[in-house]
Amino acid sequence: MSDKGKPAQRCAGKRLDEQIILITGANTGIGKETARDLARRGAVIIMACRDTEKGEAAAKEITEETGNGYVVVKKLDLADTKSIREFAKQINEEYQHLNILINNAGVMMCPYSKTVDGFELQLGVNHLVKQSTPSRIINVSSAAHTMGSINFDDLNSEKSYNSVKAYAQSKLANIMFTRELARKLEGTGVSVFSLHPGVVQTELARHLNPVVRLGLTMLRPFTKSPSHGAETTIFCAVAEGLEEETGQYFKDCKRATCSQSAYDDEKAKKLWAISCQMLEIDWQ
Repeated sequence: MSDKGKPAQRCAGKRLDEQIILITGANTGIGKETARDLARRGAVIIMACRDTEKGEAAAKEITEETGNGYVVVKKLDLADTKSIREFAKQINEEYQHLNILINNAGVMMCPYSKTVDGFELQLGVNHLVKQSTPSRIINVSSAAHTMGSINFDDLNSEKSYNSVKAYAQSKLANIMFTRELARKLEGTGVSVFSLHPGVVQTELARHLNPVVRLGLTMLRPFTKSPSHGAETTIFCAVAEGLEEETGQYFKDCKRATCSQSAYDDEKAKKLWAISCQMLEIDWQ
């Protein structure tokens, strides 16, 4: 796959001067390339990272390349709801508004483990995150959601764990959550999107077994670079006229069809309610 051209070419001229954009997992891979592109457009970039040392290095690189002096790093561990709440409090105190929230951070097919709060890690990091209400909310999902189903009897994979199924469940949850959030925010002016970035050369594959990693290496010529993998995220963030598409799923910078399970509104409502209970959130 060629890497000719710049990310999100269809939105190349769009400026975002003084808009405040928060990107989780922005110190590497797709998140970093998204931050780079949006910084080049003049936005204020908040890079929410678990590893602030790597985050500061990425921010320095982006600032030097783009000339944007408003790229800041904030500590955020999405595997710990205490960290999430402290982070949200800090953002609310330091910023009067937030224009775009990009939920990019995630993990893929890791060994069984739990978050600090006792949630199966992939569900906890990829889905169970309290949202704020900027103009646009973008949730990076995956085509892997098509292999997923929501197991309400074992949501935390405590009875049986399969890394692929757990990952697929978390990505399906991203899409169902996006659709339900769009319904709840109807009429507020906040648009919500989910997306598949493509098969991208990132650090997410670090938990895969050596045989699978070797297979991915052989497929490398057919995968996307992080800059190309960021294109659909950037498109959802800056493209004009997407308001009528709120709640929808995108890939390759256009609306796409997700799995039939993702359209199950009753299960989406149930998942929302259970998620709020698990996180002790009273949605208002």
